[in-house]
Amino acid sequence: MPKLTNPILPGFNPDPSILRVGEDYYIATSTFEWYPGVQIHHSRDLANWELVTRPLTRKSQLDMRGDPDSCGIWAPCLSYADGLFWLIYTDVKRKDGSFKDAHNYLVTAPSIEGPWSDPIYMNSSGFDPSLFHDDDGKKWFVNMLWDHRVRPLLFAGIALQEYDHKAQKLVGPVKNIYKGTDLKLVEGPHLYKRNGKDGRPWYYLMTAEGGTGYDHAITFARSRSIDGPYETHPEKYVVTAKDSPLNKLQRAGHGDWVETPDGKTYIVHLTGRPTTQKRRCVLGRETAIQEAEWRDDDWLWLKHGTNVPALEVEVPGTRDEAKYWAERRYAFDSALDKDFQWLRTPETERIFRVGNGKLRLFGRESIGSWFEQALVARRQTHFSFDAETSVDFAATDERTMAGLVAYYGRYNFFYLAVTAHADGQRELLIMSSEASFPDGRLQFPAAPVTIPNEGKIKLALTIRGPRLQFFYGLEGEALQPIGPVLDASILSDECGGHAEHGSFTGAFVGMAAHDLNGTASPADFDYFLYRPQHDPSDRYD
Repeated sequence: MPKLTNPILPGFNPDPSILRVGEDYYIATSTFEWYPGVQIHHSRDLANWELVTRPLTRKSQLDMRGDPDSCGIWAPCLSYADGLFWLIYTDVKRKDGSFKDAHNYLVTAPSIEGPWSDPIYMNSSGFDPSLFHDDDGKKWFVNMLWDHRVRPLLFAGIALQEYDHKAQKLVGPVKNIYKGTDLKLVEGPHLYKRNGKDGRPWYYLMTAEGGTGYDHAITFARSRSIDGPYETHPEKYVVTAKDSPLNKLQRAGHGDWVETPDGKTYIVHLTGRPTTQKRRCVLGRETAIQEAEWRDDDWLWLKHGTNVPALEVEVPGTRDEAKYWAERRYAFDSALDKDFQWLRTPETERIFRVGNGKLRLFGRESIGSWFEQALVARRQTHFSFDAETSVDFAATDERTMAGLVAYYGRYNFFYLAVTAHADGQRELLIMSSEASFPDGRLQFPAAPVTIPNEGKIKLALTIRGPRLQFFYGLEGEALQPIGPVLDASILSDECGGHAEHGSFTGAFVGMAAHDLNGTASPADFDYFLYRPQHDPSDRYD
């Protein structure tokens, strides 16, 4: 079989849940504060993946206004039973401190494209839920338990409870079935059932441990009974890079497994690819794949002989590398391209409109707002790339701005904005929130550049590994650089404004408009260009 180089879903695509229905594979990943919620990719060969839907698209399903950075949609679980697709997800309203307001929901659909139902509320006792369909017809809900009394780590184990779909609620007792290992922070549970060599069934439990940083791991356990007791895998961790700091795939954990029609087994897991001497994962937490095998001891092991994730893996298909490296030029003729997302709000009519060859953004709250801001962007999926757009914006003062943004979150972004001085003269201004946690104060890496009060402005940036350079051009003129070379590596989990295990998303690049006067001043963007680049300094190209 051909070899594929990991990851299979590059850029911000963490916490994969994989499912096979016939010849079709689906992976659901977390989207956190980005709207619509949950990404579902499709493949028929495990090598080529296409984003087919984001199922949480309306206010009745999801409203994340007020959710802090790296809250929102955590660790979805996708399954198929009874002629339906079932999607379990968490909407986290708070994550810092002793309490987590983590609300778990279920939606269903007759096809992967939908229509997806309104949500059924499940519980709020912990996050990372999943749903297991047993062959006797019973359905079981599992999630990690959060206990604010436990010190210092607050993770109390994996909870199991029956779900009655007719009554649309959880029923019966809650049982803590697994406390994890000495690595701690047990979460991300997935339940399975599989016959052993003797023909008797085992219940298998795959969990994540060690947090989301460089100690992350996948733990595996099994029991003859669904409610335990569960014994841990002889190796404890079936996938981890925690003891292999030079491995190119780091932060490996939180996974799921699937069997192919011909009986092969693969594990998908999140991973990060650190760059620079500061080990920053600019592309966020990505999805990788490993081939595994069932041995005579009825345990699952990685096929290549260690639990350290491999960079190259044999899969049935061959990836279309030309498509991966292709330039994307986005027009705004009708609907927004599916590559784009926005932040938190389901009320899209208040922040953008698409049509007649333009994306119109209505300036709302400030950049970094957790409620309503007009910022539309796509994932950074390459270590080096170019981005470009053209904006027509009648800035009136320093509280109105619109332009090109490289964004991770409130505490790490770069913004080249068309704005104006207090006297109404338009100017270009670079704003950054580099290393400004906890106060979030802006920095201004260069003096503003005066521009004409009328006319479109072309804005661009290049990222080459850790180096970001902005450019601008007046109508009919060539692009020219503006400001200094900036540190693009701050657009990473490691600089997200929280300690390790606290920031979970990835870098985006896109368009934004803000109006602190409250007048929703419009900014019109003609196109958006994303051009991947090979750079000799990149470790992975």
